[in-house]
Amino acid sequence: MLKLEKHKATQPPPPPSLFKLHSLSDTISTNCNMANEKILSYNDVILLQSDLTILKNPCFLNDRIIEFYFTHLSSLHSQQILFLPPSITFWITNCPDTDSLSDFLQPLNLPSKQLIFFPVNNNDDVAVAEGGTHWSLLVFFQTKNLFVHHDSFHGINNHHAKRLYKRVVSYATCDLDDTETRYMEYVRTPQQVNGFDCGLYVLAIAKEICRWFDGDGNKNEDDLWFLFVKERVTSISVSGMRREILELIRSLREKK
Repeated sequence: MLKLEKHKATQPPPPPSLFKLHSLSDTISTNCNMANEKILSYNDVILLQSDLTILKNPCFLNDRIIEFYFTHLSSLHSQQILFLPPSITFWITNCPDTDSLSDFLQPLNLPSKQLIFFPVNNNDDVAVAEGGTHWSLLVFFQTKNLFVHHDSFHGINNHHAKRLYKRVVSYATCDLDDTETRYMEYVRTPQQVNGFDCGLYVLAIAKEICRWFDGDGNKNEDDLWFLFVKERVTSISVSGMRREILELIRSLREKK
């Protein structure tokens, strides 16, 4: 005769202790606090610990890093150059009330500048902070009355750059007749070799255009900066931009 064994009902695992829940919560909170820890205040830009993480890894650059490096370039070069932060160019591009653009743009006194840099992002949603998936660069050269768009990934931001150009053209040029202003998609812009370095290409191209502009004797205004950028902005030089920016941040922190 078979002997039947009594099976005990399986008991559910005990709930995690309150101590463990608190410990997990504290760990998450600590990590968030560390990521949001301020590491540098540079003019109007505040960099966070999370920005260092972005620079140390193969990550898409955010608004703060681009604005920080633009601010740095502004300190090195002619006052005839204007670097607009990403937040400003995003608002110009996507401002729902075009009638208010005049009040917004006139204080910038764009016609007084010879060279203006506009970082372009493909985020269309004004409700999403730091959205978008690609950066490119729109440059205005007053002497030639010319806007040039540099896109490091097959021109995927062309639509957004053209929209920004149409919004800002009548406020940037010294000519009363903005129909004489030209717009160019520079198709020979150096191209990125991965899906995350677009922001670095924006910074690298801007840096070399500034060098060209300040180069007086070596500056060819007929050919503009195109050859200068082609020779100096390479995948190798761009990959070194992360290290350059990290070193810049380190040196500025030491001076504080």
